[in-house]
Amino acid sequence: MDKPSNENRLREQVSALGWLLGNLIERLEGKATFAYVELARQAARDWRRGDERALAQLRRTVRDLPPRDSIAITRAFSAYFGLVNLAEKANRIRERRENTSLEASFASAIQALADHGIDAQSAAQLLERIDITPVFTAHPTETVRRTMLKKEQRIAQALTGLGDSADLADVEHEMGIAWQTDEHFAQPSVDDEVEHVLFFLTTVIYKVVPSLYARLEAALNHTYGHNAVALPTRMLRFASWVGGDMDGNPNVDASTIRDTLNHHRARVLMLYEAELHELFEHLSHSQLYVTPSAALSERLAHYANAAAEHDAAPPRYSEMPYRNYVWQLWRRIKATQDAGAACYTAPAQFIADLEILHASLQGHGDTGGAQVLDLIRRVHTFGFHLATVDVRQDSAVHREALAEALARADFASLPPDARLQVLHEALNAPIAVRAATSDPQLRGTALQRSLNVMRAIRECRASHGEAAIGAYIISMAENPDDVLAVLYLARAAGLCDDQANVPLDVAPLFEIVDDLDRAGRTLTALLADPLYRQHLRSRAEQQLVMIGYSDSSKESGLAASRWALHTAQEELVAAVGASATYDAVKLTLFHGRGGTVSRGGGKPRDGIMATPAGALDGRLRVTEQGEIIFQKYGVPDSARYSLENTLASVLERTAREHDDAQLPAAWRSAAQLIASRSRTHYRDTVYGDPQLVAYFRLATPIDIIERLRIGSRPPARRGGHGIENLRAIPWVFAWNQSRLIFTGWFGLSAGLDAAVDTYGIDQLREMAAQWPFFGNLLADTEMVLAKADMRIAARYGELAGELGTRLFPLLEQQYQRTCELLCAINGCTELLEHDPDLQKTLRLRAPYVDPMSLMQVDLLARWRASGREDQQLELALTETVRGITRAMQNAG
Repeated sequence: MDKPSNENRLREQVSALGWLLGNLIERLEGKATFAYVELARQAARDWRRGDERALAQLRRTVRDLPPRDSIAITRAFSAYFGLVNLAEKANRIRERRENTSLEASFASAIQALADHGIDAQSAAQLLERIDITPVFTAHPTETVRRTMLKKEQRIAQALTGLGDSADLADVEHEMGIAWQTDEHFAQPSVDDEVEHVLFFLTTVIYKVVPSLYARLEAALNHTYGHNAVALPTRMLRFASWVGGDMDGNPNVDASTIRDTLNHHRARVLMLYEAELHELFEHLSHSQLYVTPSAALSERLAHYANAAAEHDAAPPRYSEMPYRNYVWQLWRRIKATQDAGAACYTAPAQFIADLEILHASLQGHGDTGGAQVLDLIRRVHTFGFHLATVDVRQDSAVHREALAEALARADFASLPPDARLQVLHEALNAPIAVRAATSDPQLRGTALQRSLNVMRAIRECRASHGEAAIGAYIISMAENPDDVLAVLYLARAAGLCDDQANVPLDVAPLFEIVDDLDRAGRTLTALLADPLYRQHLRSRAEQQLVMIGYSDSSKESGLAASRWALHTAQEELVAAVGASATYDAVKLTLFHGRGGTVSRGGGKPRDGIMATPAGALDGRLRVTEQGEIIFQKYGVPDSARYSLENTLASVLERTAREHDDAQLPAAWRSAAQLIASRSRTHYRDTVYGDPQLVAYFRLATPIDIIERLRIGSRPPARRGGHGIENLRAIPWVFAWNQSRLIFTGWFGLSAGLDAAVDTYGIDQLREMAAQWPFFGNLLADTEMVLAKADMRIAARYGELAGELGTRLFPLLEQQYQRTCELLCAINGCTELLEHDPDLQKTLRLRAPYVDPMSLMQVDLLARWRASGREDQQLELALTETVRGITRAMQNAG
């Protein structure tokens, strides 16, 4: 009998999971609840199949339910989507195992290098340039508790391993416990967020890193011949903002930086101890049959002589040289954990000892060497710090601190050039700096908090190693003085050497379109500044610049944001190229991406391949946020694929990025016109029309989202309550919940209409087909448009009363026009015509989302009528937010 296709296997698995869930609901909640769920599901399906009367039936079914019933029904649909998401994940894993050519892989990337004429030597040089850093942030869009994530992880792993007729008992067991587990968060602390990130780093990512190198080595050997290309020691490292991101979060400070790195160090050293224990058990070679290398024998004798008698391996292992050697390494790692006398002072020492072990094992047939090599690769990747902690603070806080330090109350209000001049004078007067920061009256102020952070950085670098602290990122950076401000504060706190060099990579974060437009000029001015040039030389000419996708999209719309980001990258690359008369500055761009399209999300490979020429050069730093962390790194197979996809794409794009042909001037002009017109239309509506803000407050669940306890950080920055100060996450989150997904498409039609009128539809079709940047923008927008649903969004519009009656039809009209324009450019009659699998998936999902959406509308109306005081209704609303998020597979 023929093996069933992946699509058939997925359909059968989803059907089996649905059956299990139905039985579970009926058994644990009762037949009445199960019948109600089935009634809602059937009405939604009938409506989606064209029976308009079924909509009235569906609305009656979910209207005015007691909160407890609303919660039970919502949980049923939410659990269904949780299972469907896991089944789809398992199906993708099976597809990738069976067909590695489906998407980017090392095999396809290395073959592409060879096809492009890159020989073995050039390939080795290219690999040495690869430096990828995923940066994990706190989870303000992850609406699922860690407890539930662990259960989902176990279900996903079970589903991945199931055959066509496998026993689902393990899955059913986890489902039952999950149903009886409280899914609601207590307000997470920073420590909770640290643990959340550590969960993925230690239980998944730590395990898969060696296999990435093994897969790359196999691809290189297949294409170039055995051992023709040497692997670099490290291409991948990890970082985290959790515990160090102070921007708008009063719960993060010097103490959380220290505590976070202590947690990281303890956890990674425990992992090394466990691996050494496994090696000890495994390497039972007897000296009767093997002769260790002279280097290993010498090192073992040195350690044994230096060890106290009680630290020696038990006498029964005296004839097993490798067990004795590993025992000594284990003892030293244990001492490192406890800061003992025989500790390793740096990861390089541990690596050197492991390399001696590996070389000795290779000397007699490599028995056991692979396991040691895995550990070596892990230590290169994770060091003694597991993940680097970045530090981030708002530029406004720095200005406030400097106003205190310099006794210049007007400092923040000075023009940028004047602030820069003041800083130059202060940085050239170290005695004045010391005097200003010793004033006891400054305790508890912005200055003192800033100095405490700098001191914590100094201490952590000394105790955990230089790699433990990453970049110092300046939010809302605007001008060169924002960067020099950090150098001043660091020197004031003693975070510098005898030559006043500050051991920090200072990264301005350009977040809004105006700042992105000035980014190239700002960097040019920095590179021309003698004080900053001195700093950069002390940092081996490594310059990090962060570009923000979320805030630029929130304040200007998707098209304007994407174009500003694209041109900013080009101008930053040009600024560094122009500085060659000084030194060879190495630019790394740090992409601040979120999960949704309007916050920089999308298909990672497409985004990488669309970067401008010279913007990668082998180096990529990118944030991983919210629910995306579980989607990409929740189980080993997914983590391995996500990392391989990124590495392979960066490798391939870097090899070819300087081959890009010059873009036609008309294409750039058209893109500029689209960005300009779309931005004007977006801003006139969002920031110029108070009715849109009022509609947003009424026709989305923003008021319940602002109360969700899913992050340690407040939903607004700089203490404001308007749209200007609302963070991008809740802004996007609320529009997604209402199914309008306004942030992913609004404004684009105005830009496309202008471009069609000026340049013609044929030119836009050429741009979409031949220019990755433009094609990726349209593809991302098309996916958002396909996920949006105007029929459901209209029901949310009813919550806005007369305002909704007037405004929603105008929004729907613009939505339809955007769909028409994309179809005209892509040459199709409906959205996702070229991607029938995704199109079908979205259509099949819709009937199961609708009951939760309509229930949320009903609950919002009742909760608001109660003055937002009814806690049971609020609890039910929270459940709908979680369920719709699972269904949409995106929050904010």
